[in-house]
Amino acid sequence: MALETMALSISSSSSSSSSSSSAILSLGIVDDDGKKQEAFVFPKFVLMGHRGFGMNMLQSPDEKMKFIKENSLLSFNVAADFPIDFIEFDVQVTRDGCPVIFHDIFMFTQEQGVITGNRVTEMALDEFLSYGPQKDGTNVKPMFRQTKNGRIFEWRVEKDDTLCTLEDAFLKVNQSVGFNIELKFDDNTVYGLEELRLTLDNILKVLNDHAKNRPIIFSSFHPDAARLIRNLQRSYPVFFLTNGGCEIYKDMRRNSLDEAIKLCKDSGLQGIVSEVKAILRTPNAITRVRDSRLSLLSYGQLNNVVEVIYLQYLMGVEGVIVDMVKDISEAIANIKVRNEEDCEDDDRQKMFGETKKKVKNSKDEINFLAKVVPKLLQQ
Repeated sequence: MALETMALSISSSSSSSSSSSSAILSLGIVDDDGKKQEAFVFPKFVLMGHRGFGMNMLQSPDEKMKFIKENSLLSFNVAADFPIDFIEFDVQVTRDGCPVIFHDIFMFTQEQGVITGNRVTEMALDEFLSYGPQKDGTNVKPMFRQTKNGRIFEWRVEKDDTLCTLEDAFLKVNQSVGFNIELKFDDNTVYGLEELRLTLDNILKVLNDHAKNRPIIFSSFHPDAARLIRNLQRSYPVFFLTNGGCEIYKDMRRNSLDEAIKLCKDSGLQGIVSEVKAILRTPNAITRVRDSRLSLLSYGQLNNVVEVIYLQYLMGVEGVIVDMVKDISEAIANIKVRNEEDCEDDDRQKMFGETKKKVKNSKDEINFLAKVVPKLLQQ
């Protein structure tokens, strides 16, 4: 039974902050050393579209994973038509200093029957934009994608679109939606401080020119890039991305939620974006994140399961990044939370994502979710 078909009426207290037109509230906090730190609080449970309307999994039999080209203006604007707060996308910088939106480290195409690949950051902008469909309808360099296990798939989707720059996104994406900008770096490359700084300076220049009042979050799996972008600017919150131990890396800072908390506290970051499996496997980490005055978001394929999202809401996770934007946003809209003071008036129910609430959940709901989630974690 999916949660969207369950009649949910959760009792809660009304001790929430008032909502804001911005998706982020800023609060001044003094840390243990007497230095003022900025904490960022989401006024509601936040829903983010992964790479826009959802990532592409070309090897998947699910046609929804091959509907719209990920990380494209089309994907971003379609996602913005749904009740979401942010779109998440990946930014790299070309050889000639232009921030572009693309997830993979390498771009693949086929030339005379042979698959060839080039590193995105080693291309000039014109070369990068020459891949895939063009505005004039041509497609001289068809795009291919390589999976982690080395398999190559032609990048075919139902609704394709041209590649785009970060500037394009600011100028052409619906102003109503915020941006979660993932600073993308190669896990297998060692970056020097100056190289990181030059990359981030190019990205910040675009924001300085075009961000205006759009809500923006930075995030990165690269610990030093996250630390540096925090030092280079104080206008936008910075979140550290982590697998939370679901994958192991040479850099120990990437291998657990506790390491992520330590990095954030040491670097003045505002929050963590964790693989959802890490949160579900170590739910007591949520308390440690909260006690550290950090926000917590999650990502991962399990976030396409409504029950998992609802459980995270009950546990205190502040937002989720999802691929199935249409399905999840519609399901969330059908899950209602009731303020304690409204218990005698069912007509005054509010959607659980509408305002932050301290939720008092029933044993039946927790028991139901406790049975569902372990099975999902085994997949």
